[in-house]
Amino acid sequence: MRAVALLSSGIDSPVAIYLMLKKGVEMTPIHFRQDSIKEEKVSEIVEVLKRYGKLNDPIIVNFSEEHVPAFEKLEELGKIRYTCVLCKWLMLRKACRIGHEIGANAIITGDSLGQVASQTLDNLMVVSTASDIPILRPLIGFDKEDIVRIAKEIGTFDISSREEPPCPFTPRYPVIRASPSEFSKILKEIDMLSI
Repeated sequence: MRAVALLSSGIDSPVAIYLMLKKGVEMTPIHFRQDSIKEEKVSEIVEVLKRYGKLNDPIIVNFSEEHVPAFEKLEELGKIRYTCVLCKWLMLRKACRIGHEIGANAIITGDSLGQVASQTLDNLMVVSTASDIPILRPLIGFDKEDIVRIAKEIGTFDISSREEPPCPFTPRYPVIRASPSEFSKILKEIDMLSI
């Protein structure tokens, strides 16, 4: 089985990739470039994870290409509470496109239910509409302590824990129960469905 995997510089997604590598899945990580510090951490994480299975070199996507214009339109609409949901939706849509190009059977994410705003059940349901490839979430029922323990065991925790700039787009009060109909309306209004 081949998969693409969303890979950030954080703690969770490297652990999700590790778990799927242990299952024999060949993976191509996709990283959305925000800054050089996070990108350097991702390069180090990839080298560690390659010890555990067939992990290809990452595909680096420029975050500002689709995300920043979409966030600006979202702000114009007065819907910045949907920023995190739209962010994840755009990432999954891009991963889906890349997945089709390379013949992937699934998308792997580091989502853990309820851990952050974009990972409530309502929000996961909404962002999942971005892909027609199955989205696998190996950490969905894990507690943060379990994820941290595995990250320490596999050697990614110290890299992921190094200081980095916070995301400048995270709203103060992100939506935690996204409405599918409202989100669909937002996508039409910011013209994301045609891109």
